[in-house]
Amino acid sequence: MNKGKKLYEGKAKIIYEGPEKGTAIQHFKDDATAFNNLKKSSVEGKGILNNRISEHILNNLNQIGIKTHLIKRLNMREQLVKIVEIIPVEFIVRNIATGSLTKKLGITDGTILSKPLIEYSYKNDDLGDPLIAKEHILEFNWATEEELDFIKENCLRINDFMQGMFRGVGIKLVDFKLEFGRINNEDKNEILLADEISPDTCRLWDVISEKKLDKDRFRKDLGNIIEAYQEVARRLGIMHEKANISEVQFGKPKAVNLKKK
Repeated sequence: MNKGKKLYEGKAKIIYEGPEKGTAIQHFKDDATAFNNLKKSSVEGKGILNNRISEHILNNLNQIGIKTHLIKRLNMREQLVKIVEIIPVEFIVRNIATGSLTKKLGITDGTILSKPLIEYSYKNDDLGDPLIAKEHILEFNWATEEELDFIKENCLRINDFMQGMFRGVGIKLVDFKLEFGRINNEDKNEILLADEISPDTCRLWDVISEKKLDKDRFRKDLGNIIEAYQEVARRLGIMHEKANISEVQFGKPKAVNLKKK
């Protein structure tokens, strides 16, 4: 499928014009970044794995009624998606205290939270994606009260589903971030889950050893980044046990339906 002009390039993905109005092609890069792009590298094959893992998770979420921007996977590195107006807020869902939460508040690393904690972060790399309150979002019209209620409900539903999915393959879902966007559907704004869900955007620990299977391996110089991402893919049934990165199982793409629902 031919790509149109580049619309946007971020730290991990490039967005191109899609083949039809309202669509885009999302290309997954091998770039690895941390600490608001202060630490950078390239990890060969990371984009391929993130593309496939994210496709697998978003397709499963679509099946339980969580509407996403994903239309279909195109190839090893690209997805066809719906263009959405991204809400400039990252929604961080935490089940276990680690990372910035423990550093800022002095909480013991690994503390299991009594219920999922949802944090809001303003999407602005220049400012370091600062934590914000719900009142900031409403005051600056980044989202309405109704939209925030809808997003919070979806964050909790996604968390419930993903916790069960990962627990079934021996992985703890420690925390993850989500992004949402608006799409106009029959003159009404509809909220869709956007961006990606992958080891780049989740913290994933082995249930028994608590080995990190996510981007913390890059943040903390633990090494074996691609092996950890491959392990997640294998446990999810995306890769065969003895496969290498060139043998990620992609399956047959599903038919595209671009008609509004």
